Amino acid sequence: HQFDVLVANDLDTLPANFLISRIRKTKLVYDSHEYFTEVPELVNRNLAKGIWEKLERWMVPKMRHSYTVCKSIADIYNKKYGIDMKVIRNLPYSHSGYPDAESSKKTDEKIIIYQGSVNKGRGLELVIKSMQFLDNVRFWIIGEGDILSDLKILVEKLKLDTVVLFKGRMLPEELIQYTLQADAGISLEENTGLNYYYALPNKLFDYISSGVPVVVSDFPEMGSLVRKYDIGITTLTSDPQELAAIFKSMFNDPEKIRRWKKNCHKAALDLCWENEEKKLLDFYSTLI
Repeated sequence: HQFDVLVANDLDTLPANFLISRIRKTKLVYDSHEYFTEVPELVNRNLAKGIWEKLERWMVPKMRHSYTVCKSIADIYNKKYGIDMKVIRNLPYSHSGYPDAESSKKTDEKIIIYQGSVNKGRGLELVIKSMQFLDNVRFWIIGEGDILSDLKILVEKLKLDTVVLFKGRMLPEELIQYTLQADAGISLEENTGLNYYYALPNKLFDYISSGVPVVVSDFPEMGSLVRKYDIGITTLTSDPQELAAIFKSMFNDPEKIRRWKKNCHKAALDLCWENEEKKLLDFYSTLI
């Protein structure tokens, strides 16, 4: 096949693309979706992590064209390897034409939502345990992953079957109808490695674009974004009762909720793919 540019999505696809680019003498782009060598799946596996770190040290310094999802990760790579990695965030399209969150609400209960991979280190166990201390609140988990069965066992053990609802995997057009009904969106990643510590998850931008105030881990990227736009609460708690108190403080302050929702709508005008795609197009226009 004929092609102009090879694109490696994350470190695990870079070796093959790197070798092909050398054989075919073709331009190569490294699209780093995360801080790969610091993902939870590698943090405690010294041999596997060591192999990927050696591959990274061999290839990444040779990358002339690269980008990643946030400034913190770009700064690490740029300092570590002396490259010029750009930042292109994975933002959603604006939801123009969708109803707002208030008009979509179908219940008087408060709804906390999580959407994304149901994996270790996402703070889901913590939120489930916090539901024991909340009244008239439901927790929706939308997505699938490798700890889904463990979470269902935990919910059953705590007798929270009617409180914590597993909605499964959804298409984007279906998911948005649920997100718009939520009163709070969570992104409570745990500090299980630098990848989560510097994370800027897609779901956070989805909550913002839907006008949903957030509760996030007070890590560098998520914390600074929430404070910049004033769209919710940051926390480092690992205590279920403390987290429940945070949710109560949100839901018992209608004025603050209104302010956060308004600020989410303002932030969404900036944090949308219609704006961010210009950076991607400019990036590739210099290569083709």
